[in-house]
Formats: sequence, structure tokens, C-alpha cells
Amino acid sequence: MTLINLMHSGSLENGNLHVVSAHMGLASAEVRKRFRLKDDMKTVYKRIATDDSMRNSINEYRGMRLTVNDPWETTLVFIISQFNNVKRIRLITKNLVQKFGVDITDARGNVIAKGFPHSSDLMKATVQDFMQAGAGFRAKYIKEAVEYCTNNIDLNRLQGMKYEELKEKLMTISGVGEKVADCIALMGYGELEAFPIDVHVKRAVEKLYFKGRKRSIKQIQEFAELQWGKYRGYAQQYLFYLDKLKNI
Repeated sequence: MTLINLMHSGSLENGNLHVVSAHMGLASAEVRKRFRLKDDMKTVYKRIATDDSMRNSINEYRGMRLTVNDPWETTLVFIISQFNNVKRIRLITKNLVQKFGVDITDARGNVIAKGFPHSSDLMKATVQDFMQAGAGFRAKYIKEAVEYCTNNIDLNRLQGMKYEELKEKLMTISGVGEKVADCIALMGYGELEAFPIDVHVKRAVEKLYFKGRKRSIKQIQEFAELQWGKYRGYAQQYLFYLDKLKNI
């Protein structure tokens, strides 16, 4: 496990991302992958800028990218995220990393950071351990997901699956419903066809495209596919922030 330090300088449009690591080749590749630096954002914006609302959101948050993270890390964090806020999600995650994370050492063997624990690293943890980390009712789901992802499914081998098949596989994990499965598919596997629907996205779509009339999750999924096609995962992010931060 390698420690990577990043620093951004300059503007969002023409800035520079500085990478510092003891293993620069590995670090550079990881940064390109995680921040999706190979994505052609001009093409993405052209495809999802289908109306004034989306164009306004793109102008407001231009430069915002999706990220791709480790599938297990993404799975655990989104299980933690259910009926939760960002502050508590960070706290619970931090507590788990501090207690169960893998040591990252320097050349002298000194521990300089903690890596995110794999599911196998959490096998000996109890529901009570997860409760003490602040997980609350999610502790039971975390324990079941840890055991299932260690013994029954290799999340890394799901890479390359078609979106619908991937989503179905992910929903076999305890605590992973349709919305969380879409979050994992989008953020853990880079599947841009995934369109997670939470309260912000549902409200934004209904208000902007259905004159405030209520629509089912299935109807919104179908609308997103027709409206933004294979880049609807990016459209979701711009809708999310349009609602959450602008209160449209």
C-alpha cells in the first residue's frame, strides 16, 4: 500500500495537480484512474447539456468530476451512508480505519498512515465493534456485508460486467438496495450508466422535467436513460448539487 500526496494549484479550468509519492509511476496511474482524468469532459458536457437547467448547473460546477474508488471501500461507505449525513459518515469511516486499517509505513518502518481495511481485515470485528464506531443500526448490515464479501463474492472480479448484471450482483449484498447499488456501480466501478436516485435527485428531476409531479424510481431511471444516455451518471452529479446547494 502506497501513500500518495496531492496538491492542486491554479484555476479549475487550467490548474495543475501535483503528485508526490515514493512510487511515482504507481501513484500517477492511480490518480488518473481515481479522478477519471482520461474522461473527455467536452464530450460529456455536450451530451448532458440537454436543457437550460443542466447547462446552468454545468456552468456553476464546471470541472466537477466523478471519482472511481476501490469497490469494497465504496460498498462499505455507501452502506454507512444510508439515512446519514456527511459529518457522521466521515466520523464512522475514520473510526473504522483507525481501529482496523492496514498500517502504511515509511522506509524506516514507521507507521505514517492507515489504509482502508479490506473486508477480510474486518472479519474478527463484531456487531458491537461497529456500534462503537458509531454505525448504529447499520452495524448489522456492515457485519453481514463483511462476511459475504469475504466468503461469497470477489468484488474486484465484477469489473467489466454489464451495468444491469453488475447492479443485480451488488444487490445480493446485505444492506445494498437499488440506490446504494447504483452508487457503488458509479463510484466503485466507473459505470456511467448508473443513475443513483436519492431525495435530491428525485426532487430535481420531478421539479425540472415533470412540473413537480411525482414520479416513481423506475420512471425517473427510464427518463434519465433517454435524456442523458450513457453519460447519465455525470448528469446525476450535476443534478444532485443543483438541488442540494442551490435549492432549486
